[in-house]
Amino acid sequence: MKIQSVTGMHDILPGDQPYFQKVVKAVESITNYYGFSKIETPILEFAEVFSKGVGVATDIVEKETYTFKTKGGDLVSLRPEGTAPVVRSYIEHGMHNLTQPVKLWYLGPFFRHERPQAGRFRQFHQFGFEALGEQNPSIDSQIIQMSYDVLKELSFKNITIQVNSIGDSECRPYFKKILTGYFRSRKSSLCSDCQRRLKENPLRILDCKEEKCQRVKSGAPQIIDHLCENCHSHFKQVLEFLDELELPYTLNPYLVRGLDYYTKTVFEIVENTTEEGKAQGSLLGGGRYDSLAKILGGRDTPACGVAGGIERIISLLKTREVKTVKLAEPKIFLAQLGQLAKRKGLKLFEEFRDAKILVAESFSKDSLKTQLRTADKMGIRWVLIFGQKEALEGFITLRDMETGAQKEIKLDKVVKEMKAKIK
Repeated sequence: MKIQSVTGMHDILPGDQPYFQKVVKAVESITNYYGFSKIETPILEFAEVFSKGVGVATDIVEKETYTFKTKGGDLVSLRPEGTAPVVRSYIEHGMHNLTQPVKLWYLGPFFRHERPQAGRFRQFHQFGFEALGEQNPSIDSQIIQMSYDVLKELSFKNITIQVNSIGDSECRPYFKKILTGYFRSRKSSLCSDCQRRLKENPLRILDCKEEKCQRVKSGAPQIIDHLCENCHSHFKQVLEFLDELELPYTLNPYLVRGLDYYTKTVFEIVENTTEEGKAQGSLLGGGRYDSLAKILGGRDTPACGVAGGIERIISLLKTREVKTVKLAEPKIFLAQLGQLAKRKGLKLFEEFRDAKILVAESFSKDSLKTQLRTADKMGIRWVLIFGQKEALEGFITLRDMETGAQKEIKLDKVVKEMKAKIK
């Protein structure tokens, strides 16, 4: 057996870490400014959190969720998305007693058993923002603004917000009947999945990416023409906020998102592309989910949120000349010779750390020549040479790698003197 990573799982190698950190830094910057607090939910949840919350008929629950029984007989799932666990936590910990809205953000690994392809993995990373306990349309626009801000912070320029309303329990059932009638008369033109969806949830047909279904969808009725008064008013106010914020948005009357818990506002932020044959790619997506808390056994809790896939964003960052987070580089190298020098060198290394001075070392090497070569490869100018004689007599030799000049420094003065040199 060849030892390698499991299909669809991937390593985040050191070369990718600066990109990963860049995304995390942008997310933290935006969430801190908007007053969102970080939450971490477990990777494992009871399967019911997703079958009830996300929807049994969704692709995520039907095809993609890793679900299994524990030795104790519990049916659990590796989390495929972040909103349902956050709402479960909100209910479990009585967060309705806190000042509303409760603003939370998360970041971590998620799991979906889908066909691995470019930019898609079975273990992937997402970040998300959730605002729970407020129905005002200003929350929808704030979540959209934050999503847009993250991408602008990451130097994305040619992006557009696609937005729609999918109504609520008052107006959506009537629209579903109209939609079902339209698709039923064209059933033979739909893919096999959408023929099944026609019985379970016709709205999901609008989310299908199959070309034949796209053609049928293009003439379908639009829910925006069938919204109840409450949903119409809510959506109108959301759009007025977006206009005031001068955000670049377009109405997409067929945008529904792939999860059953959404109500009213739904949106995606897409990258516009002029490349022929290349589809617009969704970078972040979300919306309002006013019924989810009640579905999971809590009280009525209006809420709105968004999620973004980190791997997808990173793959696009790599195609641009985007500056990544530059890791601090050491300007001093500590070379040691002999056991006594190594022991004392370890203590000196900690003194540099306490002084917040980054020092490179090679404690595992004995040869001075090898250590100097390492320092040279790293482009480090100042090398501290600490041998047996220096350890016994309490000094250290400083070598300037540019000039070759050397001088002796007393051991108790070395940290202070080096701090002055590297300023």
